[in-house]
Amino acid sequence: MTQSVLVQVGQCGNQVGCRFWDLVLREHANVNKKGIYDEALGNFFRNVDTRSTNGDDTNLHKGKIRSLKARAVLIDMEEGVVNELLQGPLRDVFDSKQLITDVSGSGNNWAVGNRQYGCQYRDRILDVIRKTAEHCDCLQCFFLIHSMGGGTGSGLGTFLLSLLEDEFPEVYRFVTSVYPSADDDVITSPYNSVLAMKELTEHADCVLPIENQSLIDIVNKINQMANSGKSASAIKLQSTLISGQSKVKRQEKPFDAMNNIVANLLLNLTSSARFEGSLNMDLNEITMNLVPYPRLHYLVSSLTPLYTLADVNIPTRRLDQMFTDAFSKDHQLMYADPKRNLYLACALMVRGNVQISDLRRNIERLKPSLQFIPWNQEGWKTSLCSVPPVGHTHSLLALANNTCVKATFTDLKDRFVKLYKKKAHIHHYLHVDGMEQSCFTEAKNSLSSLIEEYNQLDATKGLPVTNMPRLSIAT
Repeated sequence: MTQSVLVQVGQCGNQVGCRFWDLVLREHANVNKKGIYDEALGNFFRNVDTRSTNGDDTNLHKGKIRSLKARAVLIDMEEGVVNELLQGPLRDVFDSKQLITDVSGSGNNWAVGNRQYGCQYRDRILDVIRKTAEHCDCLQCFFLIHSMGGGTGSGLGTFLLSLLEDEFPEVYRFVTSVYPSADDDVITSPYNSVLAMKELTEHADCVLPIENQSLIDIVNKINQMANSGKSASAIKLQSTLISGQSKVKRQEKPFDAMNNIVANLLLNLTSSARFEGSLNMDLNEITMNLVPYPRLHYLVSSLTPLYTLADVNIPTRRLDQMFTDAFSKDHQLMYADPKRNLYLACALMVRGNVQISDLRRNIERLKPSLQFIPWNQEGWKTSLCSVPPVGHTHSLLALANNTCVKATFTDLKDRFVKLYKKKAHIHHYLHVDGMEQSCFTEAKNSLSSLIEEYNQLDATKGLPVTNMPRLSIAT
């Protein structure tokens, strides 16, 4: 049995992580009626015997659940969000020994998070990670959740990523990165994002970039649907589209619905690791089949349905329509146009009562409209997990390694250059020990090189394999 550890860094990472744990528990409770600690639960939870003096794991793998503890590490240099989680309904799920907080925050400064707090907390973080890993029989993957625009998520998050590569080189590193929108209220977000991009390119195995603006637009569309006045399109009470904390009398926070969508992405991504299926996909198969060039490991994700636990009273979409939706812009978690660009590979992760024949039929139907790189025309990876999300008959997560991501990276680079030309706010970074102006140049050059590698691949569209130019893509 393999296990995975979720590492939540910064405000965004911890809020998304909280939604993930809530949804995971609901899924397992819906399937595991007898409360037995099984392999499905063991992937992301420890079964702790609360009767023991030290609270250690016991040989309860086939026994009743005593007390579930999430395989999670929570890190934030502002303690507010983590403290909120510890006062909420999931407080007993988190082990206090796996929490690392400070009080002052990173001031939306990548250098403070990466250079200052990275150096200050390195040994403590490493100790917590090692102890978490020791509770795993076979640790397969670290899932890192963070945002790119602030200081702790981008700076300390990417410091942690390089730390994981050094200390656990054989364990996969999957990163869910939330990118700021163009009108982000953090003026230094282009600096933070580009500095973080260099680390993601060098140290991650697989990155799922998610754009804030895409999440905002998706939530707005669902809200319009809910407020249309049609009885078939109403958001249910206690909906997990929002925070799922209906017992707490407070105004919903603006990011609750957005965080839920990201958590739902992780829910589907990990479904094959948590439940049985006729065609399960191991996590290592994602990088093996979708990342032919190590640096080009950024995957465009699309999700259908975009809500969970029957949040919205909408009739179930036809199965074939679900596959069509997964390749439409309305269901993508970042602004991109894969159909106009080149696919290196594509994975379809299906949940629910779906047959292999349904998968094959829809792939054959969609293939003519998609351009695959000449040497990988059959570059499809598929999985079927028998357990659907609660409240639905089926769902689909599509992961595409497509050159269209370069549009997001180009836009990010342009915003960085515009700010850097004026040397605006750069002194805040250079005051941090270990931070030099060359770090900005190196980060920009790394991003430029990444964009050029995608451009090289795009130039091969329509060429037969025998006439393809030699690519200079770094491996």
